[in-house]
Amino acid sequence: MNKKWNKILSLLLALALLGACTPKLPEPTPAPTPSPVPSPSATPAPSDFSHTRVAMLKGPTGLGAAKLMEDSAGGEDPVYPYSFETYADPTQAVAALAKGEVDIAALPTNLASTLYHKLDGGIQLLALNTYGVLYILERGDSIHTMADLRGKTIHAYGQGANPEFVLNYLLEQNGLDPKADVDIRWYGTTDEVTALMAEGEEGSVCMLPVPAATGLLMKKDGFRAVLDLTEVWRNSGASGVLTMGCLVARTAFIEEYPQEVETFLEQYEASISYMSDPGNLTDAAALAEKWEIVPKAAVAQQAIPDANLCFVTGVDMLEGIQGYYQVLFRADPKSIGGSIPDSAFYYGLSG
Repeated sequence: MNKKWNKILSLLLALALLGACTPKLPEPTPAPTPSPVPSPSATPAPSDFSHTRVAMLKGPTGLGAAKLMEDSAGGEDPVYPYSFETYADPTQAVAALAKGEVDIAALPTNLASTLYHKLDGGIQLLALNTYGVLYILERGDSIHTMADLRGKTIHAYGQGANPEFVLNYLLEQNGLDPKADVDIRWYGTTDEVTALMAEGEEGSVCMLPVPAATGLLMKKDGFRAVLDLTEVWRNSGASGVLTMGCLVARTAFIEEYPQEVETFLEQYEASISYMSDPGNLTDAAALAEKWEIVPKAAVAQQAIPDANLCFVTGVDMLEGIQGYYQVLFRADPKSIGGSIPDSAFYYGLSG
């Protein structure tokens, strides 16, 4: 018995010692709960805007843009993301707008209204950029007032556009019948009129816009600018302001890229200010030649001061052009598309 209990006691003691010597394993540490990853904030989808496509016209309506064309050469500068096309014929710019090939364009004011009606509000008037630029020139010294045009043959460019309607209206305002009292002969380009006048005899009379008028005065001795039709308009008590050039944009473009439109207008205004500043005249004339708005810098230098560049927006734009449109409408409703544009035509005023 004693031996048996001694063995049992020895076994229990060994087990106790074994347990005392076995290291105690640590409690398993639960895996840390991952912190929630914040969802990325929603960001607007990148805009597909790359650059604004702009159509400018050769001649006075395009003069104000020459500095901006220089600054944005290539259309790759993010500060000036513009590409320019320059047209000799306004109907080319109208077609490009209608097809959506350009976003912003300089146009004669009557064509802007016509296109607005044709596209059912598809364009808006952004700004006025050119007042009157029409002059009556004579080789001689017999004309001093509109009444002196009675019995004269007037060689002119611009049939079916602003020049024709302005000339007819001012003749009537001064007591002359455009069909009976004068003989107006229309030509397809200003170059045709200039070439004809260069060979003209004493007493030859023409109506030309700047800078074509400037070129003739520089080219041919004996010619003088006898009537500034902007002054005649004012002195005749005519309605509105004689405004021949403007800037328009596609309505869809305005709605899709409102900030780009605002930025363009700011930079375009700065360009007009630069081009019309007498202190910049030499450089401005060089830019006008470089960008083929005027054939020669020497002509541009003489023409810019007479080009009546302006930048008019908002209520002043509406008040400045509405009276002029009324004159055109009375002369021929078709000249502005059949009716005077409503308020939706004017950028920034329709809302």
